[in-house]
Formats: sequence, structure tokens, C-alpha cells
Amino acid sequence: MSSPLRAYSVRVRGRVQRVGYRRFVLDVAQEMGLAGYVVNERDGSVIIFAQGEDEVLKGFLDIIKKPPRGIVVRGVDVDEVNPEPGLSYFETRFGSIQEELQEGFGGMEREFRDYREEFRGFSERTDKNFERLENRYGEISEKLTLTLETLRAESAETRRMLAEAIESLKRDSVETRAELKRAVDNLVRVV
Repeated sequence: MSSPLRAYSVRVRGRVQRVGYRRFVLDVAQEMGLAGYVVNERDGSVIIFAQGEDEVLKGFLDIIKKPPRGIVVRGVDVDEVNPEPGLSYFETRFGSIQEELQEGFGGMEREFRDYREEFRGFSERTDKNFERLENRYGEISEKLTLTLETLRAESAETRRMLAEAIESLKRDSVETRAELKRAVDNLVRVV
């Protein structure tokens, strides 16, 4: 059984415009299945109307008080209000095109800072990986050099041993021919 529908009107003060706060609120509210809207006010605050189940709303209020880095919440005023049964989704209510452009550029600045930090971390990890690869390449290169030197030494030894064996076979062959010739000559004399 679900709890009855409740609604809150929330005014958030601080550095909450042109920093992506509305987008943050929208994402959280949609993720939590709330209905309502978020809108910038001329005084620099942000108004949020949110409705849903009581426990979900309490969790939502806790989260929006602790936004991501770059957004500063200095004050939050919460008033319980009557729900609007016709609302079924959460949206951002937009101001004039000039205000929205400023908001967008402000949000991009924060995202750019985040990407710059992310890239710095990527760059540092890449440098460390290249350093590891260079060290590993050095180890592998040393092992290959030692292996090649060993093979060359063993190859030279094998060639020397083969040359000796061939010379020994040649001597044995000459001796065997000489013995066969003597045996044949002896046979010819006997016959």
C-alpha cells in the first residue's frame, strides 16, 4: 500500500544558477519518480515543486541539499503545499532565451572543469602506463639479447662439433676404404 501523495515547495539559495543545479535536481527527481518542476528565480534562488510519497520526498530533500562540486547551497526553505494531482512527471521550467543561454554556459564551465580534471587523471595514468611499458620493454629486450647470445654460442659450439664429426667420418671413411681395398686385394690373390 503506497502512502498518500504529499508535496513541497522548496526555495534553494546559494550558488545555484548557471552551475547546472536545475539539471541536477531534474535528474534526481526523475530517478526517484517524483512529479513537479524546478525553475530559476530572478533573485538568484531556485524554486522546486516536488510531489510524491513522503519517504521518497524526504530522501529527495536530503540529496538536493548536497549537490555536486561547484554548486553551493547556502539555504533551503521547505513548505508543505497541496499536491497537484494532474502532474505526472518532473520538468525544468525555462526562463527567457538570454537567461537560459547564461545558465547553459555556466553549466558548461563546470562540466569543462570536470572534464579537465578527468583528463588530467587520464593523462597521469597514461604516463604511468607508458613508464611501465618502457620498463617492461627494457626487461624483455635484455632477455631477448641474452637468449640470442646463448643461441649464437650454442650454434657456434654445434657447428664446431659437426665439423669435428665430419672430419672424423672422413678419416674413418678413408681408413675403411683402405681396409676394404686390402681385403679385396687379399681375396684377389687367394683366388
